[in-house]
Parts: sequence; structure tokens; C-alpha cells
Amino acid sequence: MTTIRTARLLLRPARSDDLDAIHAVLSHPEATRWWSTPPHEDIEQSRTWLEGMIANTAAGAADFVVEYQGRVVGKAGCWKAPEVGYILHPDVWGRGLGNEALAAVIDHVFATKNLDALTADVDPNNAASIRLLERLGFVRTGEAKATWHIGGQWMDSLYYGLERSRWQMRREG
Repeated sequence: MTTIRTARLLLRPARSDDLDAIHAVLSHPEATRWWSTPPHEDIEQSRTWLEGMIANTAAGAADFVVEYQGRVVGKAGCWKAPEVGYILHPDVWGRGLGNEALAAVIDHVFATKNLDALTADVDPNNAASIRLLERLGFVRTGEAKATWHIGGQWMDSLYYGLERSRWQMRREG
């Protein structure tokens, strides 16, 4: 199983003993404000989610838990390629960790998968994620209304893409 080290992070496959840390992220209302599900109400929801992540990674997905200072603080990767996704606990927001984690994931995916591009789906109100994607070179490719039904409310989507050639050019120059 692949692990990735950055200057401050360890990205590694999820394990069952990550449950409490993952639940702390997925049950946090601020962390899940623009996530694809409402905050997890109980640890069993997080257990099911984590088991799916573990199985998917074992099947070849490039999906990682993110450790910072020895603590699991979120996840970053491709649950289902070519779409990237990430979530971090609000306690570590504003430190550039999302940028660091996602850049490492992008490097890894383009080095190991035969993909010409990556995609991302972001809520139009999630300004921080939009800035992060654009800082990494993603460009907006479209939008759609009422794409996610979360907690009884319809949410919209902005779609972003990052071509391999654009990523390589940014990394080289």
C-alpha cells in the first residue's frame, strides 16, 4: 500500500483504527458543510464510510487519510477516479494543509494512473475549496443546479478539471 510523505503530512491508506479520528471529521458540522452528506450522527455511519474507503483503496483507489503531527485530520484522494475529493477537520484549516495534501495526491495519481485529467465537484458557496482548486491549476468546466440532495436541501455544483499536461507544466516551470 502506498504512503506519501510531504513536508508536514503523511498520506496513507485508511485503517479500522482511524475510526474515532474520521468520525471527528465527518460528524463536525463545519467540516461537512459542503460535503456530500450531512454530518454523521453516530459512529456507525462513520464506520460504514471508513470500511468503504478501506475496501476501495484495497481495490486500487488512490484515496488517503491525512495525518498531521501524528493525528488523522482528514482525507484526500480519488474515491472514484478521476474525481478528487478532500475534507479536513476545521482545527487545521488555514495552514495550507489542503493544498499540500491535494498537490501530493495529484502528483501520485498522475504518476501511477493512466488519466489525462482529474475532476472536482465543488459547491459554489465553498470559496475556500474553489480558491484551493484554482491555485492548483484546476479550471472551471461547468456548473449544474440541484445536483446533491443533502440534509433535505438541494445543493448546486461547479465542475473543475485539471489536465495532466497543465499540471506537468506547472510543476516544471
